[in-house]
Parts: sequence; structure tokens; C-alpha cells
Amino acid sequence: MSQLARRQRFRLVPMRPRDPNEEGRSASSLELFFDLVFVVAVSIASLELHHALTESHILDGLIAYAVVFFGIWWSWMNFTWFATSFATDDWLYRLLTFVQMGGVLVFAAGIGPAFSDGNYTILVLSYVVMRVAMVAQWLRASRLAGDSRRATQLYAAGIGIVQLLWLLQLALPAVLSAAALIVLIVAELAVPIIAERTGGTTPWHPHHITERYGLFTLILLGESLLASGNAIIEALHDNAALGPLISISVLALVTTAALWWIYFWPPHHESISSFGNSLRYGYVHYLVFAAAGALSAGVEVQIDVLTENTKLSTIAASFTFTAPVAAFVMGIWWIALRDNADRLVNLVVPAGALLILADSLGPIPVTFTAAILVLIVIVLVLRDPVPASDK
Repeated sequence: MSQLARRQRFRLVPMRPRDPNEEGRSASSLELFFDLVFVVAVSIASLELHHALTESHILDGLIAYAVVFFGIWWSWMNFTWFATSFATDDWLYRLLTFVQMGGVLVFAAGIGPAFSDGNYTILVLSYVVMRVAMVAQWLRASRLAGDSRRATQLYAAGIGIVQLLWLLQLALPAVLSAAALIVLIVAELAVPIIAERTGGTTPWHPHHITERYGLFTLILLGESLLASGNAIIEALHDNAALGPLISISVLALVTTAALWWIYFWPPHHESISSFGNSLRYGYVHYLVFAAAGALSAGVEVQIDVLTENTKLSTIAASFTFTAPVAAFVMGIWWIALRDNADRLVNLVVPAGALLILADSLGPIPVTFTAAILVLIVIVLVLRDPVPASDK
């Protein structure tokens, strides 16, 4: 290899804003690789939620899950929105991405202590590592950001300040730590709003960003498919509950497939045509993602009910399945579906979500949930999306 070729290999590519109208823009292999580490974190979070629910530690489990999933969602989302605007493919960009991936893996290791002991130390330290890597990315982008330069600087400064506060939060007594946790989460959520509104909007690519959200949704729904497979595994070891366990497996598959259908029915890129819409789309996806991750825990709880391995009441166990499904459907309706649907669809989908939540009080909630979702899908098949621009 010539000396010139070696120099070019280690040369940094100028990090300029990407064209938001670039044709054929799709997820890169690095972005797909980045997503893989989140499979580990999501799987552990869902597993710990399942354990907390089946032991009837409902409130503590839900609080821990909400906090843990915030860390998973926010670190993924921040990288995704940065990448859609400024991604390059040189060695430094890759290296900083790998640092974030390492932080995710350590974060995953800290999920267990957060659920069992309320100890968030490992989560905070690993989270700070991920976010500091993002500070470096934003500072690099600021050099050639053009009209978005002020925004990139505000991102870097805002993220950096909040990370210092996260580290200081670790020294607070337990009484103050919980309150500080809420304040810091709000501060994290505020950084993009301040940066984009006062510093100039960064150039996100609508098709690329919605593709990335769709890919992460597939990862989360995959956890429910895993739970469906676990029902079959349990059935092979428990002849007494063979029929019901196989039924749970089939119904979980039908439910997951229906949620996939509902999610990908509308043209998502139509939902982020403005900063306000993109903010709604990005932030409300926390509910959609968290619900999809919690669904697998709900399926596992149904298996526990059939094998008599849970302390939950029948109604409480039902809600662990129906509540995530209802939240997922209502969330995706709110951020992407309602603006691209006619009156019938906008009546059937939210009404279906409410019925799913209500059927927790019935005798066969999992069956009713699957049936309602199938009816929603049938309506979607019969109706075409109506882009908001055509209304």
C-alpha cells in the first residue's frame, strides 16, 4: 500500500450537514450494528420487569422500568437524530459510536441492580459515558455546521452540563435523589427543544429518521416473539397446560403481527414535516417503544399464570398484557396514524385501544385483545392512508 493510500485511510472526512432531501438515504451498516447492542439492554429490562410484575412488585417495577427505558430510548434517539443530520463514515465517527455501544452494554449490566436494590450508580456512569461521546460528536459537527452551528454548540453545551449534574446526583441522599432524577430527565428532554428553537434547526432526513424508528420498533416487537417462543418451550415441559400455553403462543404472535401492521400502515415521514411534529413524533415514541418492550413481559406473565408461578391476581396479570398493547396502539395513532387516516380509521383505532384496556376485566383478555387487533387490521386493509397534505 502506498504512503498516500495510508494517509487517506486515516484522514478525517469533513463533518458537514447532510442533505435532508438526499435520494436513496437509508440506514447504514454502522447504524444497524449500533442497534444490536440495544437488543441486550431491552431484553434485560423486559426480563427484570417480568420478574418484578410476577412477584407483585408492580409500582416499584414500573418505576424502575420507566427510568431504565428512558436511558435506553434517549441514548438511542439522540444518536439517531444526530446521525441523520451529520453522519460521516471515517474512523473517528466509528470510534465514538463504538464508545457509545460500550456504554450501552455496561448500562445493560446495571439494570439488574436498579430493579433489585434501586441502585442506579452503574446506569448513571455508563449513561454519562454515552452522552459524553455525543458531546464530542456535536463539537466536531459544529466546525462546519453552517446555519446549524449555533444549534450544535447548544447541544454540546447542554448535554455536557446535564452530565455533570448526573454525576453530582450520585452524591445526593436517597431522599433528594429521586427528585433530582425527575429534574434531570426533564433537563435532558429540554436540550433538543432549546437547541433547535434558538440555534437553528438541524437538517434531519424524514425518510431516514422514520426508517430508523421502524427498525427499532422491529427490535422491540421481536422481544414479544421471543416470549411467544418461550410459551411453546414451557408447553413442552408442562403437559398439563399444553393447550393453554400453545394458545398463548399463537395469540402473542397474532398480537405482535397486528401491532407491526398498525405501526407500518401510515407513511411515517409525513408526520415530521415540521419541528413541532418531529418533536411529538420523537418524544411520544418513548411510550410506543416502552409499551412494545413491556409487552414481552406481559406475555411472560401470562405464561406464569398458566403454570401457577405468579403472585399477581388474575385481573392484574391481564393488565400486564393489555395495557402495553393499548398504549402502543394509542401512541402510534397519536403520532403517525391519525393525520393520515379517514374518519372511520380515526374512530376504530382509538376505540379499539380503549376496548383492549377494558377487556382486562373479562374472562379471556388475551383472546379478546388479539381479536380486537385483527378487526383493526381488517379496517386498515380496507382503507388507504390519506396523507395530511391531501386533506
